[in-house]
Amino acid sequence: MSDFHGIIFAYGTVSDLGELVKTRTAASLPFCGRYRLIDFALSSMMNAGVLDVGVIMQRDYQSLLDHIGSGKDWDMGRRIGGLRMLPPFGLPEYHKGDYTGTIEALNAVSTYIRELRAKYIVMVQGNVAANLDLKAAMRRHIESGAEITAICTERTPEYRHHRYVVDADGFARHMIFNQTVGGEGLASLEAYIISKELLVSMMDACAAANHYHFHRDAIAAYLASGGKVGVYLHPGYARRIMSLETYFDASMDMLKPECRAELFPKERPVRTKSHEDVSTYYGEGAFVTNSLISDGSIIEGEVKNCVLSSDVRIAKGAKIENCILMRGCNIGEGVILNSVIADKYSRVSPYQTLMGSEKLPIVIPKNSKI
Repeated sequence: MSDFHGIIFAYGTVSDLGELVKTRTAASLPFCGRYRLIDFALSSMMNAGVLDVGVIMQRDYQSLLDHIGSGKDWDMGRRIGGLRMLPPFGLPEYHKGDYTGTIEALNAVSTYIRELRAKYIVMVQGNVAANLDLKAAMRRHIESGAEITAICTERTPEYRHHRYVVDADGFARHMIFNQTVGGEGLASLEAYIISKELLVSMMDACAAANHYHFHRDAIAAYLASGGKVGVYLHPGYARRIMSLETYFDASMDMLKPECRAELFPKERPVRTKSHEDVSTYYGEGAFVTNSLISDGSIIEGEVKNCVLSSDVRIAKGAKIENCILMRGCNIGEGVILNSVIADKYSRVSPYQTLMGSEKLPIVIPKNSKI
């Protein structure tokens, strides 16, 4: 749809994810075995026909570049338009520290945004596990006549979030900021459809006042001036990954058929970087239950309630339960793991025992040997 241009925010490292984002952004975090979190944002855009998309980055984005490439896996590898990776355009003031907020991130690529010919901008976060029906949200936006539509969820996020209080006419005229519990209103997924003209004016006003935050500064000023925000309620699964606990919980949710069905509906497929690998080998003594196992792995031990990426090796006598093992992990003979997140290419020597918990899983850093 030429009237719509997509923006994906993929610059945040999310410090509460600890070692998992030491060398990558949260948007490039592996999820559900064969995917990355940004796949859901890219696929939501693709399924809605929004194939001109800019991905805002800042630092630690090599993993993101390796995964996305030219964007061809999402039909965005085009000579004109298509996918564009957006670092801060070499502006020194945007390399000194992390972006303070969304408006600052947008102003860091303001030249790109100002030159867009699209009438509307679709903005989503890159670290949200949600299959958004953006086509329905875009249709609602146009029909309502709103200058801005917020995509919300009835689910209460575990992190500090903002809530829109919706009137009977379907518009929100005020917000409740920085909530940590449920209550009045609908929780924002920080995904928006907004007219380019309004977005640029918000960027300019915030830049002039040295403001950095989209909600606290731009949206608050818009509502205070009498503006109305349309609301589209996302009915399916949605988790924004903001901590080790939410990452672990969301990964374990994928072992539930009803959650997988909401995140991977047939009518809106989720694409990822194509990998060709051999089928997983299960040894004679292998025992696997309620787990997601990617291709190319060798399973000779016991695996229960786990999510395994490709090329994982589980040796004989090993017992793995409630774990997330990323690509290339090697688990030695007789190892016992419970509630462990093992990053890529980590190794656990034979007869080791590591026991975490759902609230505080143990993290094995990338390329580590224990």
